[in-house]
Amino acid sequence: MYASSDSRELAVVMAGTSWDGIWMPERHIALQLARRLPVLWVDPPISYLSPLRDPTARQALREERLREVSPNVTRLSPVTVPGVSRPLLREIAARQTRRAVRRAVAELGSPVHCTIVASPADMLDVVPSPRRVLYGTDDFVAGAGLTGTGSSWLQRGTRRQLADADLVVVSSPALREKWLPSRPDIEVVPNGCDAARFAAAELARAPADIELPAPIAGFAGHMSERIDLAMLEAVAATGVSLLLVGPRQPSFEISRLDRLLALPNVQWVGPKPFDQMPAYMGAIDVGLTPYVRSDFNHSSFPLKTLEYLAAGLPTVASDLPAHRWLGTEHVTIVQEPEEFAAAVQVLLRTPRSRSEASARRAFAARHSWESRGTELARLLDLAALHPSPAPIP
Repeated sequence: MYASSDSRELAVVMAGTSWDGIWMPERHIALQLARRLPVLWVDPPISYLSPLRDPTARQALREERLREVSPNVTRLSPVTVPGVSRPLLREIAARQTRRAVRRAVAELGSPVHCTIVASPADMLDVVPSPRRVLYGTDDFVAGAGLTGTGSSWLQRGTRRQLADADLVVVSSPALREKWLPSRPDIEVVPNGCDAARFAAAELARAPADIELPAPIAGFAGHMSERIDLAMLEAVAATGVSLLLVGPRQPSFEISRLDRLLALPNVQWVGPKPFDQMPAYMGAIDVGLTPYVRSDFNHSSFPLKTLEYLAAGLPTVASDLPAHRWLGTEHVTIVQEPEEFAAAVQVLLRTPRSRSEASARRAFAARHSWESRGTELARLLDLAALHPSPAPIP
């Protein structure tokens, strides 16, 4: 059962991803906000057919629709009609979601301090709120192919959100540049990392399911169309141990990825819970961020790059604006698969240095989610309202 809030104001986070899914920026931000005021986290609407294609929805349907999932965080899982990607059904789902959110806010019994929407969905005015915030975690329109959503709907929604929001916050400087012609007063709160969690990687016990010999080059993330598979293939072709941790998009380069995973020096251990990731990072010697050149990736800010650094790992990454914005020698930036593989080999041959690992962790700590939460709290006028933070689990 959820914990009803007191007289403090409430932050409503209309998330673009489920609480049960991969930890995306809005979840990290929600946890930071929860240190300052109660948060109502709203999943994207699901239908009773959702578990057929998304196993994480199965548990959500078994639980109460409104329940506490973390200190100061109450989660709402709106249930609606199947086929929400279709125009007419999408509108029905939106109306049902609005009603569910309004009922939840009334039940929690607190006034709303801000509504944060992390998608192009028309939800900025879902409840009365003095601060309607568009949180641009990615270039929504450029991601149409990845999400299977119509680009025209995404374009209309993004234009509307940019016009209607009281505050627009984006997770990368490149996305700010993309949206500036439509909205001149955009704030940048870049993605961060759970620095304290990943700093424990060095002391973590190696997971029992890793069978590769050291040294190991590792990729932690979603194997999808965003990933430059040629870069991973080039690393594997050198004969080094290549560990892959994370879910696999079923439609992504099926036969080609199967061939990569069949190599004796490559191991895929599948998706792992976020709290287990430090142990896998501790087993890796070099972190990999191999992203393809695309409009979507150009405006993105990969979470994994800072997480590698927080674990003390040297990192090889694709040439993205976000990586250049970091401006650190701890990330080797390359453009081609051959360069990527060569840089990995050099770093794997370089003896590990405790002082350099400490420097990487210190750099990542300056980009922690805690510091990002402080930036957002300032933009939302929260620091003075709630100076005593609640702990993060």
